[in-house]
Amino acid sequence: MSAPLPPPVTPAAGDDVPTLLVKIFGKDRPGITAGLFDTLAAYAVDVVDIEQVVTRGRITLCALVTAPAGGAAAEGGLRSTVHSWAESMHLQTEIISGRGDNRPRGTGRSHVTVLGHPLTAESTAAIAARITGTGGNIDRIFRLAKYPVTAVEFAVSGAETEALRTALAIEAAKLGVDVAVVAAGLQRRAQRLVVMDVDSTLIQDEVIELFAAHAGCEAEVAEVTARAMRGELDFEQSLHARVALLEGLPESVVDKVRAEVRLTPGARTLIRTLKRLGFQVGVVSGGFTQVTDDLRERLGLDFASANTLEIVDGRLTGRVTGEIVDRAGKARLLRRFAAEAGVPLSQTVAIGDGANDLDMLNAAGLGVAFNAKPVVREAAHTAVNVPFLDTVLYLLGVTREEVEAANTHE
Repeated sequence: MSAPLPPPVTPAAGDDVPTLLVKIFGKDRPGITAGLFDTLAAYAVDVVDIEQVVTRGRITLCALVTAPAGGAAAEGGLRSTVHSWAESMHLQTEIISGRGDNRPRGTGRSHVTVLGHPLTAESTAAIAARITGTGGNIDRIFRLAKYPVTAVEFAVSGAETEALRTALAIEAAKLGVDVAVVAAGLQRRAQRLVVMDVDSTLIQDEVIELFAAHAGCEAEVAEVTARAMRGELDFEQSLHARVALLEGLPESVVDKVRAEVRLTPGARTLIRTLKRLGFQVGVVSGGFTQVTDDLRERLGLDFASANTLEIVDGRLTGRVTGEIVDRAGKARLLRRFAAEAGVPLSQTVAIGDGANDLDMLNAAGLGVAFNAKPVVREAAHTAVNVPFLDTVLYLLGVTREEVEAANTHE
């Protein structure tokens, strides 16, 4: 016969249990938290909730505790003792009587990350007002980073994530700040695969243009690109047309192009931090494996896929071989990488800047438009419009201090 189940645990403070909110604020120094709870321990109270924040050397410490046994006399003694201790520490205190725990948070919980360079009071006020306007309540705010951008996170309840995302996207566009809204819960921390576009995302360059410079056909390649952007050619047509202009280039140009590639600021930090946090990282590109394979080796990427320039007898033929990586292909590769990594698609992050990234961005659990065209910013889950790729980490709830700790040399 199996053993009987243990009785349910009774919360320290039910709705009808008298409680006291003890607030301490003043100049921070070691020992304040221990000192307050040493003082409260003399009255045998239970701790229901604690919140502590230190901002520019000033501490705000809130402790919600059960009222002491012994009625008004015991509570009066606790109040007097806490006030005396606080005065001895040159702190201010406030004690508020009430009943029960904090009121329950509303359903629909989200993390709202705001990136500003700088983050102004005006934009913060507007974001907060818009949250309230959607029926949301701001439960907590804390800073994720102070450089290279200011990043703050709002914990919001009472509003559905999608409705909040739509409302704040409109506000962010008006204010010129970046706002990301993701659902709260374990899934946010469980996103274990990040897949990036390469040209103008992971790197600052367009690889086809680097090759074209060596072939002396930059203008012709630019014209084909413009035709594709006007919708006169689809991606595959434009790819073949541009690559055809490279016919006859010596294979040695590949090494020259690899040397010319410039990583986007923050790219190494982003990848190194993700890897140390246990993420897998990959790239998909409408460019060429001759460059992405080199990036995979240099940066320690887990996955890489791109088009392949055909080389025969030491020269480029002007053709590509194998499966074409286009808009649909990028989304297909995201799914393939996720399957190989054993990660649900809902726990993936995709980053890109162009229209050919849209299927991938929409397929991922979180799609991030990085310094993207307007049509991409409007369609992606969120957008980052600062030139630092590692700011994507803040959208995942990673603080600047955690980034620095993850990148400390061992």
